Amino acid sequence: MKIGILTSGGDCPGLNAVIRGAVLKGIKVHDQEFVGFRDGWRGVVEGDVIDLPRHAVRGISKQGGTILGTSRTNPFEGNGGAEVVKANMQRLGIDAMIAIGGEGTLAAAKRLTDLGLNIVGVPKTVDNDLDATDYTFGFDTAVQIATEAIDRLRTTGESHSRCMIAEVMGRHVGWIALHAGMASGAHAILIPEQQTSVEQIAEWVSTANARGRAPLVVVAEGFVPSHMEQAHSERGLDTFGRPRLGGIADQLAPELEARTGIETRATILGHIQRGGVPTSFDRVLATRLGMAAVDSVRDELWGTMVALNGTEIAHVGFEAALGNLKRVPQHRYDEASILFG
Repeated sequence: MKIGILTSGGDCPGLNAVIRGAVLKGIKVHDQEFVGFRDGWRGVVEGDVIDLPRHAVRGISKQGGTILGTSRTNPFEGNGGAEVVKANMQRLGIDAMIAIGGEGTLAAAKRLTDLGLNIVGVPKTVDNDLDATDYTFGFDTAVQIATEAIDRLRTTGESHSRCMIAEVMGRHVGWIALHAGMASGAHAILIPEQQTSVEQIAEWVSTANARGRAPLVVVAEGFVPSHMEQAHSERGLDTFGRPRLGGIADQLAPELEARTGIETRATILGHIQRGGVPTSFDRVLATRLGMAAVDSVRDELWGTMVALNGTEIAHVGFEAALGNLKRVPQHRYDEASILFG
């Protein structure tokens, strides 16, 4: 059996480990053959592939990014469509596809599967917002990168007795902010699931300052203060028509400085959270998911994705992952808020 692998959407630490896990197990155990589509769905629509023999994946699990390239191409727009994809698969002799990506990628994969194509999925998002899986690879790395950066901000904040605001990724959910904020001892954590007033944030900052601390605030890019109706965006729309987020920390800094009298600085971590080498946790999880994906192909579990349930790998339908975003539950935020101020 010949399998095509694609990585689509935003890049993420651990993508190469998925590719390596799938190729090694597929070749050694199932006698499968692999090719990689270049730049996600673009390669699928255009039939642009590279061979993936065993030596091509040697040593790549520790590398960030993806050796296949990625893009935010929609396979149903332009010259795409199910018939084009099916014709390219037949021409290239590809029997099935493994689609590695987030919500947009898996939604496209589900639509193609519903139209008769043989596809299985591997969930990927640093935001950790896909339902039906406890963790997605890349999240642990993003949290580690954010925590290290925030630790560095704390030292300079303490040197100057400043309030430091660190903005991390998190369009709809605040998992990175929650984990990185707790790990770094933040005095306030602001996430999309919880609308908070600037007055309350200023109170937390002032309380920390009164105890002789340099206040530290961690905010997710999708956080909406109580006086705003939607997340801050001033950079237009992305290719899927969604607002490009980023900059809420810059909006909060002067507000907090004016209310507290404490010199305040903002730092936006941005794409640095998605770069670099994956953590050992993400390497292991990604490898296991890649290996499980080729089992899904062997068992013809089309329209399913591999997922982490507890410590075990499970196979769940695309619809289970796409039905709801996995948001930070109230009790997790309440747990963290005990540490604020």
